[in-house]
Amino acid sequence: MRFALAFALLVFGLPVLACGPDTNCEIGARHYRIAMPEGVSGSVGAIVFAHGYRGSARGVMRNMGLRRMVADMGLALIAPKSARDDWDIPGAPSDMASTGALEMAYFEAVIADAAARFAIDPERIMMSGFSAGGMVTWELACQRPDLFAGFAPVSGTFWQGPPAACAAPASVIHIHGTTDRTVPIGGRAIGPTKQGDVMEVLAMYRSAGNFGPATDVTVENMDCARQDNASGDVLEFCTFEGGHSFSRTYLAYAWDRLEAAGRL
Repeated sequence: MRFALAFALLVFGLPVLACGPDTNCEIGARHYRIAMPEGVSGSVGAIVFAHGYRGSARGVMRNMGLRRMVADMGLALIAPKSARDDWDIPGAPSDMASTGALEMAYFEAVIADAAARFAIDPERIMMSGFSAGGMVTWELACQRPDLFAGFAPVSGTFWQGPPAACAAPASVIHIHGTTDRTVPIGGRAIGPTKQGDVMEVLAMYRSAGNFGPATDVTVENMDCARQDNASGDVLEFCTFEGGHSFSRTYLAYAWDRLEAAGRL
C-alpha cells in the first residue's frame, strides 16, 4: 500500500496551495475538497464520499447537513471529483474500454495527499458514494481493498455485473432502495452496457470472502442481512423503502457498524 501511495504522488504530484471545503486541493489536473472537524485534537478518521453522475466535490461540500453530521462525529469529510461527468471505471458508458486504473491511482493520490497535508489517520478512512459514486466505491472495494478500512456503497454497484474476481475480501455495507428505478437492484441496460445485479454481486462477494450465514435485523428503518468471516470482515446488505435517494444517516450507520466490528 505504501508503494502504491508513493507511486500515486509521483503521478499526480503534491499540491502546494492551501485548500479545504471551499477551495480545491489540486492534484495534477484533478482535485478534491476536504472539511476538517473543529475542536478535535490529534489525528482524525475520515469519510470519503464520491458524488453521483455529473456531480462535483463542490456539490458534496454544499450539503451542509452532511458536513455537520460528519463533523459532529469528529471526522473529516473528503469529496473527490471525477475527471469527467462520470467515474472512469470498467463498463461505464463514458469509456467501455476502461480498466479503472487511472481512477484507482487518483484515489490513492487523494488519500496520500490528505494524510500528508492534514491530520488524517489513514487507518480510519471509510469509502462511500451514492449512485455512480456507489459504483466507484464497489470498484475500489474490489481493486483496492486495503486502501480503506471499509466501504459503504449506496444505490450503485458494478457495471456489467460482478467481476470474475476481487483482490481480497474487505468490509462492505451496501445500502439500496427497494423501488429504485434509476439503479434497480436487479440492474438495467443503458446503451451498450448494463448496470449490474446487486444480488449477483453480493453472491460473488459472499463466496469470495467466505462469509458465513446471514443474520436479519431491522435498524434505522432498514432491513439488513449481516454476515462476517473468519478474518473479521463484515458484509451487510441493507434495503430501505424508497427509490433512488440518499440520506446522510446511511453514512453514520455504516461508520458505526464498521467501528463496532473493529474495522475502524
